[in-house]
Amino acid sequence: MTARHVINASVSPKGSLETLSQREVQQLSAAGSGSIYSLFRQCALAILNTGAHVDNAKTILEAYRDFEIRIHQQDRGVRLELLNAPADAFVDGEMIASTREMLFSALRDIVYTENELDSQRIDLSSSQGISDYVFHLLRNARTLRPGVEPKIVVCWGGHSISSEEYQYTKKVGHELGLRSLDVCTGCGPGVMKGPMKGATISHAKQRITHGRYLGLTEPGIIAAEAPNPIVNELVILPDIEKRLEAFVRVGHGIIIFPGGAGTAEEFLYLLGILMHPENRDLPFPVILTGPKSAEPYLQQLHAFVGATLGEEAQSHYEIIIDDPAQVARQMTLGLKAVKQFRRERNDAFHFNWLLKIDEGFQRPFDPTHENMAGLQLRRDLPPHELAANLRRAFSGIVAGNVKDKGIRLIEKHGPYKIHGDAAVMQPLDKLLQAFVAQHRMKLPGGAEYVPCYQVIS
Repeated sequence: MTARHVINASVSPKGSLETLSQREVQQLSAAGSGSIYSLFRQCALAILNTGAHVDNAKTILEAYRDFEIRIHQQDRGVRLELLNAPADAFVDGEMIASTREMLFSALRDIVYTENELDSQRIDLSSSQGISDYVFHLLRNARTLRPGVEPKIVVCWGGHSISSEEYQYTKKVGHELGLRSLDVCTGCGPGVMKGPMKGATISHAKQRITHGRYLGLTEPGIIAAEAPNPIVNELVILPDIEKRLEAFVRVGHGIIIFPGGAGTAEEFLYLLGILMHPENRDLPFPVILTGPKSAEPYLQQLHAFVGATLGEEAQSHYEIIIDDPAQVARQMTLGLKAVKQFRRERNDAFHFNWLLKIDEGFQRPFDPTHENMAGLQLRRDLPPHELAANLRRAFSGIVAGNVKDKGIRLIEKHGPYKIHGDAAVMQPLDKLLQAFVAQHRMKLPGGAEYVPCYQVIS
């Protein structure tokens, strides 16, 4: 990626984060500790690159090495001074409105996350404490809206998909919007954009002026996959595990489109939770869908789940091929069951407190070579534990593919080595080979994909 035109500019927030304390400004200053500033700079650079067809954090960071942000506290509130910023984020010298919103959302979340961690009320040593932390992060972002009936549909899928698959996601989003449903995605390109784009049109047709296009991400992902400009509520969670928990706590149903390693990670996380005995009776509609051309992929993913986690795991979702209207109808029916269930048990519509999430699904996984090699991938494990470990394996592959830290680890130490029983490794290897053959690991157009892993049985 070559550096594009750059611009120097000054920008102030509008309706989000009006002021910072002197301590917060110091925390974010390059003259301070540096770590928070570096995090904010990385996220800001990704947001300013919205629309760029790049999925490599290292490439983006290197292309704009001289990009700087200076944070100024003034009588009228906080102001950001941007030096050598990507010019595509501006029109006639003015920052695009959606970009400005997301830029200050990033500032809000990073400041709040740091201050919450310093707070005495946060207890990250317990499962309940971690869920409370996720709740506080979402509430601070004004994502949680009490009293609104369940209608947030989470859409998961790949950033590297074919044009036909992308058009299909738009059709599904359109059908969801016609039924007054809102869309939540990982906020990037591909499947993370298509359903939102479809829903914006149908919301306009239905004269819905406050449609929600919620994007949930984390620093390592946003740096590689810039948010799409349709997102009107961006939340940056501290790590992938809290991001995944936010999806299942705030969403009321999930649609899974074709994708790659990241989609498999999300799917396995979800199945591991739904298979927990305490969640057996909890309604949570899950639909796998895609155009006719994607049926082999969806059936292969279905077969992988059956081979590794068994038939019970397969019972937690349904597959609908090439029928956007039916997907939306089934999701609408599922949301009615969610509404009834939560009313009967006095559970909140805006945050799924009753969903049991084991601590093993909440603890951040650091995809070092040692940790990846040490994953227990055995068929004799309880299915929800095996799902958790498979999720970690895919999380490492995502890191090695697109995250700056993971890419640098692979460059230094070579590919990750993933060990396990043949009964697990063979289906895993087959699935990963299919991802590579179908160009689902990276955005098309770049260099030929070189796997960041070796599967060893």
